This record gives sequence, C-alpha cells and structure tokens, in this order.
Amino acid sequence: MLRNRWASTRRAPRRCWPDARPASLAALAVAALVVAGAARGDFAARVVHVSDGDTLTVVSRGHEVRIRLWGIDAPEHGQPWSRRARDALASRALRREALVAVRGTDAYGRTLARVRVDGVDLAEAQLRDGYAWVYRRYTSDERLVALEDDARAARRGLWSRADAEPPWLWRERQPR
Repeated sequence: MLRNRWASTRRAPRRCWPDARPASLAALAVAALVVAGAARGDFAARVVHVSDGDTLTVVSRGHEVRIRLWGIDAPEHGQPWSRRARDALASRALRREALVAVRGTDAYGRTLARVRVDGVDLAEAQLRDGYAWVYRRYTSDERLVALEDDARAARRGLWSRADAEPPWLWRERQPR
C-alpha cells in the first residue's frame, strides 16, 4: 500500500469558535468606528416625521434618526404658534430628501444638526418666517440672529404677538 508522503498520521486539531473571537471583535470595532465616523459627518436621509417646529425624524440607510434643528428653539406643544411652527416645518420637509450636517447630540439623545431640503436650511427658514427663536444659550451665529431680528421687525409669525414667550422660559414655568 502506497502512502501519501504529505499525509499526516495525527488528527487535525479541532477548530472552535473562540479561535474566531479576535477576528470578529476586530471586525466589530472597525464597524463601530465607521458608524461613529458617519454619525459625525453629513449624510443624506428622508424626512419621515415632524414632531414640532424644531424636531424631525429622518431615515438613513434603514435607520431612524431623531434630529433637533441646531441653533433654534420653536414653540412647545401647548404654547401659542406651536402648531403653525410644526406645520411650517412639515410642509418644507416631510417626505423629502434632506442633507443632514451633524453638530452633536442633545441631552435627550437627539442628533443636533443643520438640515437642508431642496437647498434650503430648515432652521433659517423657520427663523425667517417667524416660527422660532435663535437658541442663544447654544449659539451666537450672526446669520441666525439677523434672520430672527428681521422677522421680529416685520412682525412675521409669532412676532405678530406682543407677548411672544421664548420656549425656554415657558418650559421653566411648566410643572415637572
């Protein structure tokens, strides 16, 4: 009987899943870095829901992301002009493609971002039409301040009321 000279008489060692752990952990780490990097940059998405005048939900690559428009604060539910602010944002953005430029995350886990739909910055549009305040606690962007000042001078939107109350003051008065 002729034996293959390369054949081993010893059994091959059993392969087990722990041998695959370092490779799979490395792959997961790389994937996490890619996702984290993508979350910090611009991405395209489709607007699927508008919660209020400064918050919307987008879908990108099969994932829903809640977005808080950076730099503005719109009237809260129950506050005058809240429904009009939400409706204005919905008419500009709902079911449309958007470009999202991430700026960070807020205390509620929402993504803070500048969002453009059809080339229009949504935060700037809300300010221009008088549906939001510049959130000066978090920004001093001169362009946003100028848009708010212009809407106030023209008495557009919520500025048509002499008693327009900023949402951050309204929230402080609400019971917890």
